[in-house]
Amino acid sequence: MTAPWPLPRWIAHRGAGLLAPENTLAAFREGARHGYRAFECDVKLSGDDVAFLLHDATLERTTDGQGRAADLSWSALSQLDAGGWHSPAFAGEPPATLAAIATWLQRNDFDLDLEIKPTPGDEYRTGRVVAEAVARLWAGRARVPLLSSFRPEALDGARAAAPPLPRALLVDTDWPGWWEAAQQLGCVAVITNFRLMDAALCERLHAAGLRALCYTVNAPEDVARLLALGVDGLITDAVDRFHPHEHAIAA
Repeated sequence: MTAPWPLPRWIAHRGAGLLAPENTLAAFREGARHGYRAFECDVKLSGDDVAFLLHDATLERTTDGQGRAADLSWSALSQLDAGGWHSPAFAGEPPATLAAIATWLQRNDFDLDLEIKPTPGDEYRTGRVVAEAVARLWAGRARVPLLSSFRPEALDGARAAAPPLPRALLVDTDWPGWWEAAQQLGCVAVITNFRLMDAALCERLHAAGLRALCYTVNAPEDVARLLALGVDGLITDAVDRFHPHEHAIAA
């Protein structure tokens, strides 16, 4: 029997990362406007170890900056425009720190799947620093973020820094050893590319006491198939098409 699960089934990807600039507070607000109570986002470290939201190692795609984010201080990163690339309506939207997102989530009683997205070569340390920040920011709270990553080294760092925080391995392809890695890291869930999830895998995860989540699920036919399998979470960009379930999944 799996343990009680704190997250709603529906999770907004990168906030509402298609309708608003991904990984910004504006995107989270847009997801909330569509009724979402759980969010996924990417976190990495600035050059001076401030945890902030960004998917790529480099700045060009989603800000007006250039180069690696890890090479800049938070003071410099905070001056960037993280919204104008999306549309004029969001021009001037700043990058968000994890601390700012934590405050907003807690004030609204929302939940978080926090993907640790290390700058290449800094996996273990990023996991450790991010987990320390999460433990501090959510201290005393009954519900804490799920820490997820494609990088086992990042989850290993998170486990070393804050063992009680729940962890999930992200799996994009069926690479050799991922199952063993999830077990060794003490994960409570595995989050797969939605194409990988089938009845056998869902049953195997549940039999092992692991929750089964999928990303990034945007088509109605995929939603129907995965819900029929009994998956525990769907991470979606299509927050304007799928109304989230408001209750947590029962044990």
